[in-house]
Amino acid sequence: MSSAAPQIRLLVVDDDRLVLANVADGLEQAGYAVSRAATGEDALRICAEAPPELVIMDLRLPGLSGVETARKIREISKIPVFFLSAFDTENAVKEAVANGGLGYLVKPVRLNQLLTSIKAALGRAADIETLETAEGHLRIALQGDRNIGIATGILMERHRLMAAQAFEALRGDARARQRKLGEVAAEIVGACETLSPLRSRK
Repeated sequence: MSSAAPQIRLLVVDDDRLVLANVADGLEQAGYAVSRAATGEDALRICAEAPPELVIMDLRLPGLSGVETARKIREISKIPVFFLSAFDTENAVKEAVANGGLGYLVKPVRLNQLLTSIKAALGRAADIETLETAEGHLRIALQGDRNIGIATGILMERHRLMAAQAFEALRGDARARQRKLGEVAAEIVGACETLSPLRSRK
């Protein structure tokens, strides 16, 4: 049985035809839908025409390098990138991470190792997208309701959460109680204001 859902699309980019064939074939056998590219330019074209969920790319490519290609992909989309490289150096790893790489493996890679890394990268990409969406909702909400901003701050302080996490907790509570977000936020602010005078008397 395959270890991945067929609808998950990957793009493998490597100028070494043997590596490209081995990696792509292995991923297809594991159940992924795989596109192939030998250059950064081809990778950009595929990302524009049929965006994959993840790009697995050699760090060193002729012409447009893997790093430059990743930078251009980020300019036009949110497609995450996972790097492969024959270079196992601190500078190479730093370069990959600095340009948005969600992972880094040194070639030659074992298929099982690559599959595990891909699953981790896809999971991290989903977490990042969720966080970015939450932050966007938070900005919109803060612009429209002062209580939401204050309630978010209260949750951040009490539970040591990031702003987006606190806002998502607030939204989750509102959905669970089938209440409007502003109403739940007002309750939290009101409860906090009620307790504040009591604390000051101690």
